[in-house]
Amino acid sequence: MAFPTLVPHDLVHSSETIIQAIAAIALELRNNERVAPGMEGILLDSVSKIFHHRPALFNCIGEERCGETCALDRVSLEVRAGSVLALLGRNGSGKTTLLKLIATMLLPDCGRVIVAGDDTQEQAARVRKKVGFAVAAERSFFPRLTARENLDFFAAFDDVPRALRPGRVEFTLAQVGLLDAADRLVMKFSAGMYQRLGVARALVKQPSVLLLDEPTRSLDPASAAEFWRLMRELPAQGSTVVLATHSFQEATAAGDSVAILQRGKLVATRNLFRLGVAELRDFYFHATGDQDEMRTLELCGSVLDEAG
Repeated sequence: MAFPTLVPHDLVHSSETIIQAIAAIALELRNNERVAPGMEGILLDSVSKIFHHRPALFNCIGEERCGETCALDRVSLEVRAGSVLALLGRNGSGKTTLLKLIATMLLPDCGRVIVAGDDTQEQAARVRKKVGFAVAAERSFFPRLTARENLDFFAAFDDVPRALRPGRVEFTLAQVGLLDAADRLVMKFSAGMYQRLGVARALVKQPSVLLLDEPTRSLDPASAAEFWRLMRELPAQGSTVVLATHSFQEATAAGDSVAILQRGKLVATRNLFRLGVAELRDFYFHATGDQDEMRTLELCGSVLDEAG
Protein backbone atom coordinates (compact mmCIF):
# COMPACT_ATOMS: atom_id res chain seq x y z
CA MET A 1 0.00 0.00 0.00
CA ALA A 2 1.33 3.45 -0.90
CA PHE A 3 1.00 6.58 1.29
CA PRO A 4 1.37 9.43 -1.18
CA THR A 5 0.34 12.17 1.30
CA LEU A 6 2.53 10.99 4.16
CA VAL A 7 5.78 9.75 2.59
CA PRO A 8 7.91 11.86 0.23
CA HIS A 9 7.97 10.53 -3.35
CA ASP A 10 11.77 10.33 -3.40
CA LEU A 11 11.82 7.75 -0.58
CA VAL A 12 11.57 4.04 -1.18
CA HIS A 13 8.22 2.88 0.13
CA SER A 14 9.63 0.22 2.45
CA SER A 15 7.93 -0.58 5.71
CA GLU A 16 10.85 1.01 7.58
CA THR A 17 10.65 4.36 5.80
CA ILE A 18 6.87 4.45 6.16
CA ILE A 19 7.12 3.87 9.91
CA GLN A 20 9.82 6.53 10.23
CA ALA A 21 7.78 9.03 8.24
CA ILE A 22 4.63 8.43 10.28
CA ALA A 23 6.61 8.75 13.54
CA ALA A 24 8.13 12.03 12.36
CA ILE A 25 4.72 13.40 11.39
CA ALA A 26 3.24 12.34 14.74
CA LEU A 27 6.10 14.09 16.56
CA GLU A 28 5.56 17.26 14.53
CA LEU A 29 1.84 17.23 15.28
CA ARG A 30 2.57 16.89 19.02
CA ASN A 31 5.04 19.77 18.84
CA ASN A 32 2.54 21.94 17.01
CA GLU A 33 -0.10 21.10 19.60
CA ARG A 34 2.23 22.13 22.41
CA VAL A 35 2.86 25.56 21.00
CA ALA A 36 -0.67 26.27 19.80
CA PRO A 37 -2.03 29.57 21.20
CA GLY A 38 -3.99 29.10 24.41
CA MET A 39 -3.08 25.41 24.78
CA GLU A 40 -1.11 25.95 28.00
CA GLY A 41 -2.29 29.42 28.99
CA ILE A 42 -5.73 31.04 28.84
CA LEU A 43 -7.60 32.13 25.72
CA LEU A 44 -10.80 34.18 25.59
CA ASP A 45 -12.21 34.21 22.07
CA SER A 46 -14.83 36.93 21.51
CA VAL A 47 -16.47 36.25 24.88
CA SER A 48 -19.69 37.98 25.94
CA LYS A 49 -21.70 37.63 29.15
CA ILE A 50 -25.10 39.21 29.73
CA PHE A 51 -27.01 39.31 33.02
CA HIS A 52 -30.80 39.58 32.79
CA HIS A 53 -32.71 41.44 35.50
CA ARG A 54 -36.05 39.94 36.48
CA PRO A 55 -38.14 41.59 39.23
CA ALA A 56 -39.00 39.49 42.27
CA LEU A 57 -42.68 38.58 42.80
CA PHE A 58 -43.56 40.27 39.51
CA ASN A 59 -43.00 43.65 41.21
CA CYS A 60 -45.96 43.13 43.55
CA ILE A 61 -43.81 44.66 46.28
CA GLY A 62 -41.74 47.64 45.22
CA GLU A 63 -40.45 48.45 41.76
CA GLU A 64 -37.33 46.65 40.53
CA ARG A 65 -35.82 47.49 37.20
CA CYS A 66 -36.02 45.06 34.30
CA GLY A 67 -33.62 44.71 31.44
CA GLU A 68 -30.10 43.38 31.08
CA THR A 69 -26.48 44.27 31.74
CA CYS A 70 -23.67 43.35 29.36
CA ALA A 71 -20.87 42.45 31.79
CA LEU A 72 -18.45 41.46 29.01
CA ASP A 73 -18.75 42.47 25.38
CA ARG A 74 -16.84 40.39 22.79
CA VAL A 75 -13.63 40.24 24.81
CA SER A 76 -10.69 38.52 23.12
CA LEU A 77 -7.61 38.05 25.27
CA GLU A 78 -4.71 35.62 25.55
CA VAL A 79 -2.75 35.05 28.75
CA ARG A 80 0.62 33.46 28.12
CA ALA A 81 1.39 30.36 30.20
CA GLY A 82 3.64 31.06 33.16
CA SER A 83 2.85 34.78 33.29
CA VAL A 84 0.96 37.18 35.56
CA LEU A 85 -1.82 39.26 33.97
CA ALA A 86 -3.14 42.26 35.92
CA LEU A 87 -6.74 43.25 35.19
CA LEU A 88 -7.49 46.93 35.75
CA GLY A 89 -10.84 48.67 35.60
CA ARG A 90 -13.50 50.41 37.65
CA ASN A 91 -16.03 48.52 39.74
CA GLY A 92 -18.53 47.01 37.31
CA SER A 93 -16.07 46.91 34.41
CA GLY A 94 -16.24 43.10 34.17
CA LYS A 95 -13.08 41.98 36.02
CA THR A 96 -14.77 39.57 38.43
CA THR A 97 -17.06 38.25 35.69
CA LEU A 98 -14.00 37.44 33.58
CA LEU A 99 -12.41 35.53 36.49
CA LYS A 100 -15.62 33.59 37.10
CA LEU A 101 -15.80 32.62 33.44
CA ILE A 102 -12.26 31.22 33.59
CA ALA A 103 -13.17 29.31 36.78
CA THR A 104 -16.38 27.87 35.16
CA MET A 105 -18.50 29.58 37.85
CA LEU A 106 -20.18 31.28 34.89
CA LEU A 107 -20.47 30.21 31.27
CA PRO A 108 -20.20 32.62 28.33
CA ASP A 109 -23.30 33.55 26.35
CA CYS A 110 -21.18 33.58 23.21
CA GLY A 111 -17.55 32.97 22.37
CA ARG A 112 -15.35 30.46 24.16
CA VAL A 113 -12.92 30.31 27.07
CA ILE A 114 -10.00 27.89 26.76
CA VAL A 115 -7.96 27.07 29.87
CA ALA A 116 -4.78 25.03 29.33
CA GLY A 117 -6.30 23.47 26.22
CA ASP A 118 -9.76 22.70 27.67
CA ASP A 119 -13.00 24.48 26.82
CA THR A 120 -14.83 25.68 29.93
CA GLN A 121 -18.18 24.63 28.47
CA GLU A 122 -17.21 21.22 27.10
CA GLN A 123 -14.57 20.16 29.64
CA ALA A 124 -15.65 22.08 32.75
CA ALA A 125 -14.62 19.34 35.20
CA ARG A 126 -11.10 19.20 33.76
CA VAL A 127 -10.81 22.99 33.90
CA ARG A 128 -11.83 23.09 37.57
CA LYS A 129 -9.02 20.71 38.47
CA LYS A 130 -6.51 23.15 36.96
CA VAL A 131 -7.90 26.39 38.37
CA GLY A 132 -7.60 27.84 41.86
CA PHE A 133 -9.84 30.82 42.69
CA ALA A 134 -8.91 32.73 45.84
CA VAL A 135 -12.03 33.42 47.94
CA ALA A 136 -11.48 35.45 51.11
CA ALA A 137 -14.98 35.90 52.53
CA GLU A 138 -15.45 34.76 56.12
CA ARG A 139 -18.29 32.44 55.16
CA SER A 140 -15.91 30.58 52.83
CA PHE A 141 -14.35 28.81 55.83
CA PHE A 142 -15.40 26.85 58.89
CA PRO A 143 -15.01 29.36 61.75
CA ARG A 144 -14.60 26.75 64.51
CA LEU A 145 -11.81 24.92 62.69
CA THR A 146 -8.20 26.02 62.62
CA ALA A 147 -6.47 27.30 59.52
CA ARG A 148 -4.69 23.95 59.17
CA GLU A 149 -7.94 21.99 59.53
CA ASN A 150 -9.70 24.22 56.99
CA LEU A 151 -6.93 23.75 54.44
CA ASP A 152 -6.85 19.99 55.06
CA PHE A 153 -10.59 19.85 54.36
CA PHE A 154 -10.32 21.83 51.13
CA ALA A 155 -7.29 19.80 50.04
CA ALA A 156 -9.39 16.64 50.42
CA PHE A 157 -12.25 18.36 48.59
CA ASP A 158 -9.85 19.11 45.71
CA ASP A 159 -8.68 15.47 45.57
CA VAL A 160 -5.18 16.05 46.94
CA PRO A 161 -3.95 12.53 47.89
CA ARG A 162 -4.16 11.81 51.62
CA ALA A 163 -0.43 11.08 51.91
CA LEU A 164 0.46 14.45 50.37
CA ARG A 165 -1.98 16.56 52.34
CA PRO A 166 -0.03 17.29 55.56
CA GLY A 167 3.10 18.44 53.72
CA ARG A 168 1.06 20.38 51.15
CA VAL A 169 -0.91 22.20 53.87
CA GLU A 170 2.23 23.13 55.80
CA PHE A 171 3.98 24.37 52.67
CA THR A 172 0.98 26.45 51.59
CA LEU A 173 0.54 28.03 55.02
CA ALA A 174 4.21 28.99 54.95
CA GLN A 175 3.80 30.44 51.44
CA VAL A 176 1.14 32.90 52.58
CA GLY A 177 2.71 33.69 55.95
CA LEU A 178 0.17 31.89 58.15
CA LEU A 179 2.31 29.08 59.55
CA ASP A 180 2.47 30.74 62.98
CA ALA A 181 -1.33 30.94 63.03
CA ALA A 182 -1.91 27.44 61.65
CA ASP A 183 -3.57 26.17 64.85
CA ARG A 184 -5.63 29.28 65.54
CA LEU A 185 -9.41 29.13 65.08
CA VAL A 186 -10.38 30.90 61.87
CA MET A 187 -13.12 32.80 63.73
CA LYS A 188 -10.31 34.75 65.44
CA PHE A 189 -8.66 35.81 62.18
CA SER A 190 -8.38 39.43 61.09
CA ALA A 191 -9.56 40.58 57.65
CA GLY A 192 -6.00 40.43 56.31
CA MET A 193 -5.54 36.87 57.62
CA TYR A 194 -8.78 35.83 55.93
CA GLN A 195 -7.37 37.32 52.75
CA ARG A 196 -4.22 35.23 53.00
CA LEU A 197 -6.15 32.09 53.92
CA GLY A 198 -8.28 32.56 50.81
CA VAL A 199 -5.12 32.57 48.70
CA ALA A 200 -3.85 29.49 50.56
CA ARG A 201 -7.11 27.68 49.81
CA ALA A 202 -6.59 28.34 46.10
CA LEU A 203 -2.92 27.30 46.20
CA VAL A 204 -3.26 24.09 48.21
CA LYS A 205 -4.09 21.97 45.15
CA GLN A 206 -1.16 23.53 43.26
CA PRO A 207 -3.25 24.77 40.31
CA SER A 208 -1.78 25.57 36.92
CA VAL A 209 -4.05 28.66 36.81
CA LEU A 210 -4.51 30.95 39.82
CA LEU A 211 -7.26 33.61 39.90
CA LEU A 212 -7.08 36.47 42.39
CA ASP A 213 -9.72 39.16 42.95
CA GLU A 214 -8.19 42.16 44.76
CA PRO A 215 -6.05 39.87 46.96
CA THR A 216 -4.28 42.62 48.95
CA ARG A 217 -7.17 44.96 49.74
CA SER A 218 -7.04 44.09 53.48
CA LEU A 219 -3.29 43.65 53.81
CA ASP A 220 -0.87 46.08 55.40
CA PRO A 221 1.94 47.43 53.15
CA ALA A 222 4.54 44.93 54.39
CA SER A 223 2.22 41.95 53.88
CA ALA A 224 1.21 43.26 50.44
CA ALA A 225 4.88 43.52 49.39
CA GLU A 226 5.48 39.94 50.58
CA PHE A 227 2.43 38.81 48.65
CA TRP A 228 3.71 40.47 45.46
CA ARG A 229 6.98 38.58 45.90
CA LEU A 230 5.00 35.32 46.07
CA MET A 231 3.12 36.22 42.87
CA ARG A 232 6.45 36.73 41.10
CA GLU A 233 7.58 33.25 42.18
CA LEU A 234 4.48 31.34 41.08
CA PRO A 235 5.13 31.49 37.29
CA ALA A 236 8.51 29.81 37.87
CA GLN A 237 6.57 26.98 39.53
CA GLY A 238 4.40 26.57 36.43
CA SER A 239 1.38 28.69 37.37
CA THR A 240 -0.44 31.23 35.21
CA VAL A 241 -1.89 34.04 37.34
CA VAL A 242 -4.75 36.43 36.58
CA LEU A 243 -4.97 39.25 39.11
CA ALA A 244 -7.89 41.71 39.28
CA THR A 245 -6.84 44.87 41.09
CA HIS A 246 -7.44 48.60 41.47
CA SER A 247 -3.82 49.26 42.44
CA PHE A 248 -1.34 50.51 39.85
CA GLN A 249 1.45 49.68 42.29
CA GLU A 250 0.25 46.10 42.64
CA ALA A 251 -0.07 45.69 38.88
CA THR A 252 3.49 46.89 38.22
CA ALA A 253 4.95 44.98 41.18
CA ALA A 254 3.36 41.61 40.40
CA GLY A 255 2.28 41.67 36.75
CA ASP A 256 3.98 40.83 33.46
CA SER A 257 1.22 42.44 31.42
CA VAL A 258 -1.96 44.43 31.97
CA ALA A 259 -5.43 44.35 30.42
CA ILE A 260 -7.81 47.27 30.94
CA LEU A 261 -11.58 46.75 31.00
CA GLN A 262 -14.19 49.48 30.73
CA ARG A 263 -17.94 48.81 30.76
CA GLY A 264 -17.35 45.22 29.73
CA LYS A 265 -15.03 46.00 26.82
CA LEU A 266 -11.32 45.33 26.58
CA VAL A 267 -9.93 48.78 25.77
CA ALA A 268 -6.15 48.23 26.02
CA THR A 269 -3.40 45.73 26.80
CA ARG A 270 0.28 46.35 27.44
CA ASN A 271 3.48 44.64 28.53
CA LEU A 272 4.59 45.88 31.96
CA PHE A 273 8.31 45.29 31.46
CA ARG A 274 10.16 48.30 32.90
CA LEU A 275 6.91 50.25 33.24
CA GLY A 276 6.62 52.40 36.36
CA VAL A 277 3.54 53.18 38.44
CA ALA A 278 3.19 56.72 37.04
CA GLU A 279 3.53 55.48 33.45
CA LEU A 280 0.90 52.79 33.99
CA ARG A 281 -1.45 55.32 35.59
CA ASP A 282 -1.09 57.63 32.58
CA PHE A 283 -1.61 54.72 30.19
CA TYR A 284 -4.74 53.63 32.08
CA PHE A 285 -6.39 57.04 32.12
CA HIS A 286 -5.60 57.68 28.44
CA ALA A 287 -7.01 54.26 27.51
CA THR A 288 -10.23 54.77 29.47
CA GLY A 289 -10.60 58.47 28.70
CA ASP A 290 -11.02 59.29 32.40
CA GLN A 291 -9.04 62.52 32.19
CA ASP A 292 -11.18 64.21 34.85
CA GLU A 293 -10.42 61.45 37.34
CA MET A 294 -6.74 61.70 36.48
CA ARG A 295 -6.73 65.43 37.21
CA THR A 296 -8.58 64.82 40.49
CA LEU A 297 -5.94 62.30 41.59
CA GLU A 298 -3.15 64.69 40.65
CA LEU A 299 -4.85 67.49 42.62
CA CYS A 300 -5.27 65.24 45.66
CA GLY A 301 -1.61 64.24 45.40
CA SER A 302 -0.43 67.84 45.29
CA VAL A 303 -2.63 68.73 48.29
CA LEU A 304 -1.16 65.84 50.29
CA ASP A 305 2.36 66.87 49.32
CA GLU A 306 1.71 70.42 50.53
CA ALA A 307 0.25 69.09 53.78
CA GLY A 308 3.54 67.36 54.46
